[in-house]
Amino acid sequence: MIVRDTPSRWETFLILNGSVVPRILPDIAATALWALLLLLLDRYVIAMPQISIGAMGVFGLSLSLFLSFRNNAAYERWWEARKIWGRMVSDVRSLAQELRIFAGHGPDEDFILTRILAFHHLHRAQLRGDEVRETVEHWVGPEAAEALMQTENSPNAALRDIAARLREMAEDGRIDGFGQRALAERLAAFPAAQAGNERLLTTPLPFVYSLLVWRTTYLYCLLLPFALLESAGWFEPLVAAVAAYVFFGLARVTHELEHPFRKQANSVPLSALCRVMEISVCNALGREVPPRLEPVNHVLD
Repeated sequence: MIVRDTPSRWETFLILNGSVVPRILPDIAATALWALLLLLLDRYVIAMPQISIGAMGVFGLSLSLFLSFRNNAAYERWWEARKIWGRMVSDVRSLAQELRIFAGHGPDEDFILTRILAFHHLHRAQLRGDEVRETVEHWVGPEAAEALMQTENSPNAALRDIAARLREMAEDGRIDGFGQRALAERLAAFPAAQAGNERLLTTPLPFVYSLLVWRTTYLYCLLLPFALLESAGWFEPLVAAVAAYVFFGLARVTHELEHPFRKQANSVPLSALCRVMEISVCNALGREVPPRLEPVNHVLD
């Protein structure tokens, strides 16, 4: 996720970190060169067929509306992912408070809170393929980490360990029935959040939308220079390049927001959110608190 102050007017034109320009630059250049080629052919070789600028305006308006619809849908996915992880942070803090109320400070609290951190790191690896073995070993030990990571659904295995510990605590009288029920209800929020994230990961926007957007954008940028031959003159390549920047840029932004967990500049900062949870748990357990993760080149991982 990009974290930076509002840039100045001049900086706005120079910022590349987090921008889609590097990824759409070939499309912009190709559109400008295509427009220049048509202009040269029309001026010096043979008259090119022309398209009404009004017709292209209607085409562009239709494309803009469709891109806006898809952009809204993609942003909703990104924002839903951020809300789910925000609730997970809140649930970790609530779990720590409820454990202190119902079980007090001791080995049970330490076991459950370190396992819940392991769950989130393993879930982070599940969502975007991060290497988390060393981190999980730090919190639960090498043997427990190996056992968790050998299972098919390692995040869920961490939750099963917590559930088994809660049952053991209830059977031994270390928590009463009300405390067991409250903690079980809190624990149930984590697999629900995991399922929500998995849904976002495995169910992107329908492919037909992406296909239609990219095909229509390429077609528009292919035809636009025919409508600019008379009205834009020698500025035709520049006007075509600006139009390509707008439409290809919107299409690329939508594509990035559609996948909120990928390792890219505008993704949800899963590592930073896991660190926030670690800070909360260390505060609850009285351990040394790790520092917050800071943005690197304005990108928070």
